[in-house]
Amino acid sequence: MTALEKAPRVILAPNPSPLTGPGTNTFLLGDREFAVIDPGPDLPEHLDAILAAAADGRITHIFVTHSHLDHSPLARPLAHVTGAPVLAFGPSGAGRSPAMSRIVAAGYAGGGEGVDAAFTPDILLADGETVATGEWSLTARHTPGHFGNHLSFQQGSDIFCGDLVLGWSSTLISPPDGDLTDYFRSMARLQCLGAARLYPAHGAPIEAPAARLAELVAHRRDRTRQILEALASAPGNARELAARIYDVGPTLIHAASRNVLAHLIALDELGAVRHDDEISEDSRFYLK
Repeated sequence: MTALEKAPRVILAPNPSPLTGPGTNTFLLGDREFAVIDPGPDLPEHLDAILAAAADGRITHIFVTHSHLDHSPLARPLAHVTGAPVLAFGPSGAGRSPAMSRIVAAGYAGGGEGVDAAFTPDILLADGETVATGEWSLTARHTPGHFGNHLSFQQGSDIFCGDLVLGWSSTLISPPDGDLTDYFRSMARLQCLGAARLYPAHGAPIEAPAARLAELVAHRRDRTRQILEALASAPGNARELAARIYDVGPTLIHAASRNVLAHLIALDELGAVRHDDEISEDSRFYLK
């Protein structure tokens, strides 16, 4: 591990839940001039913990992987205290796929769970852009799928992958904020980058990235198979299909339904299924 690949400090936000696992990982890179990745939810105690961790230096940059409420809201208070700029791909609508833009233009009004609608970065990061100091270097990789404005940040052979890849669960893909086709493209991109280690925003580091990426891609393809088999038996909307496919409790059935809808939209784009009228929460899908 080189000087620019030191293991980051991790400040765990106190926001555990079924979707965030133990909480949001806020990463601190550097020795004296620090980069913060994913400041997390707007909790005063978490702000204090970040500032305490950086007390032997100063925070110079605040990077945000994507603008969900468990990742980005503390960026502005942290910037106010430190004077550091907030860097991200764009506001919450940035990076939305053409397929998701089409369904929104056609009147779809779903999604929006946990979106930080007020998020606005100070500096927009383009795909492939590098920000570096003498202590750290981060290259932005646009990796939509979980969210349109999602960035991963590469430092040498390590990648901070936000919510795209988790070690303990598969990520939520909730249209129109997330797009399953984008997800597969982003997973393929991470596979090509050949990282030695992934640092997700929730849970422990992933020490065998290639195996985990392959496992998650296979999981999604198997979910597609299950949906097609369910539709072969009877049509249904996303929630009905989720109830037939998933074995989860009531607290997670909504997230399961959102994932199923993402698969259905991708299958519709491929011409494998059809649906009633314009896509909505209650659209019934049929196997072609």
